[in-house]
Amino acid sequence: MTSAARTALGPAGRLGPAVTRPTRTARLLAAVARHRAGLLAGLIFALLAGWLTHGLWPAPGQRVLALNPADQTLYEWFLAVDSRAVLGDFGLLTDRLNAPDGVNLLANTTVIALGVLLAPVTFAFGAPVTFALLVAGNLAGTAIAWYLLFTRTLRAHPLAAALGAALCGFGPGMVSQSNAHLHMTAQWLVPALVWLVVRLLRAADPAGRTGGPDRRRAATSAVGLAAAVTAQFFVGEEVLFLTAVTLLVMAPAYGLADRARLRRALPAFAGGLAMAAVLAGFVLGYPMWHQFAGPQAVPGPLFDPYHYVADLTSWVALSPLSVLGGDAASRLATGPAEFNTFLGWPLLLVTAACAAWLGRRPVAVACAAGAVIMGVLSLGPEVLIAGDRSGLRAPYALLVGLPLVDSALPTRFGLAVLPLAGAILTLAVDRALTERGRARRLVPVAAGVTLLSVFPAPLPTTPRPPLPEFITAGHWRQCVHPGGVLVPVPAATPTDPGPMRWATAANAAFGIPEGFFIGPYGNDGAPAFGTYRRPTSALLADVAARGVAPAIGDEQRQQAARDLRFWGASCVALTDDAPHAETLRRTLEALLGPGTRVADAWTWRF
Repeated sequence: MTSAARTALGPAGRLGPAVTRPTRTARLLAAVARHRAGLLAGLIFALLAGWLTHGLWPAPGQRVLALNPADQTLYEWFLAVDSRAVLGDFGLLTDRLNAPDGVNLLANTTVIALGVLLAPVTFAFGAPVTFALLVAGNLAGTAIAWYLLFTRTLRAHPLAAALGAALCGFGPGMVSQSNAHLHMTAQWLVPALVWLVVRLLRAADPAGRTGGPDRRRAATSAVGLAAAVTAQFFVGEEVLFLTAVTLLVMAPAYGLADRARLRRALPAFAGGLAMAAVLAGFVLGYPMWHQFAGPQAVPGPLFDPYHYVADLTSWVALSPLSVLGGDAASRLATGPAEFNTFLGWPLLLVTAACAAWLGRRPVAVACAAGAVIMGVLSLGPEVLIAGDRSGLRAPYALLVGLPLVDSALPTRFGLAVLPLAGAILTLAVDRALTERGRARRLVPVAAGVTLLSVFPAPLPTTPRPPLPEFITAGHWRQCVHPGGVLVPVPAATPTDPGPMRWATAANAAFGIPEGFFIGPYGNDGAPAFGTYRRPTSALLADVAARGVAPAIGDEQRQQAARDLRFWGASCVALTDDAPHAETLRRTLEALLGPGTRVADAWTWRF
């Protein structure tokens, strides 16, 4: 048969034109055309995140977030120690800080999953690069995840979904928490958690199906929910807790708005949630025991729930980290990383109007109820107005002292309002785009202008001090073997964790004493930042602070020997950039004998 005949016959020898299969390039172009709105939204979110964090580039190791450098140092150390899990050199109780007692990583916000996931980046380029990528990636990733939820689950118009997702990912609280709080901004799994809950609810509802609930779909949803909960546990427990509380307070409102579905779906839905809880509890049982009852666990909350609250007037103020905001509003928050409730009048009014316009739609009712309740809880036990205590007790007072709840900061309950407001705006704009008349233009324009009122400004950054050549060139290996303990002079503290950068630059290949972390070193074992100073550490810290050489005798030398044995020290290192370095060197020689010069450091080996 000739080629022409085969072409005429077509496939399988049937009469007719031959069918040409689309090429891989054609299929790719078709997929891009179908999803161009989503791809455009993702690109815009990525560019916005890059612009907000551009101050950390092109050399993250030389730049630092100006408003919270201490926490950035801590999180970069977390990322370095987490990355060692891929080498098999990792434990939930790490000896690479606070040697020899160590640090309970789960009692600290150590973002273990993020550190392990990006370990190749950390090993190749260093923890500061990983940190900078996560600051931007968490913002863009969270917005993209909410966009997907709004378009796939709510079936919202791409424009409506983009506006709502922008608020979810780049709202005032998210940008504020980006000042080094990676565990709070890594919220890109939250939409997945919500989607799995919705999927479980739909599977549990037998309406329109014969044979009752879709038990197979419900079971897979429960398994997926357990997996997502487990993953979020190792990303950021506080976000997981706030998500659970938000869904819990939304559930009654949704049930009252759609009572028929509540009656139909409740038995199977509750069963699916119970299955997810059992599966997640099985996996997380030991980690949770380790966190609350294991070595170096901390009993009770560290933060005062009467201090870390949202000022009532902060809700109508604009964030100092927004383009239209001013520094005067800073006094309404406990710090630059806690502008969680600075939504401003325009956003509050437009969101409330949209919620009222949507009427009794169950999702809108649930979101509005959840936003009000979480907003009220953010006020803490006593209402604070313009910086002054009003004496008015707030509902959060009923929760003070409860396990788990008391470990969260009340002001951070306000972070849950962002995605709820974003969902309301999405629903309203989506409805407006399907109607005729003034609403078709008025609602999208109002939502867009409102978002412009909270448009964020780039995160402030500043140069960071360079690391000593002793560390950057790897000379530390002449002083301490991998896994050993190096004692920097002066030691790292919660107020000055700078020496922790030494260990970070070495990817936590060695341990250091003391440092910046949460441990059971307060009164009667209460939680505290850092640990007790050993006498020798306190003596050297005083020299670094005052520049006055102390009298050194046998007592101080014997105490130094005891402290070095306690730490398991392999080496003591004093670099040229230490404060009052010459006085410190003379003090160390009086304590330990002559030192050895290595690059830009004096060292004493043991």
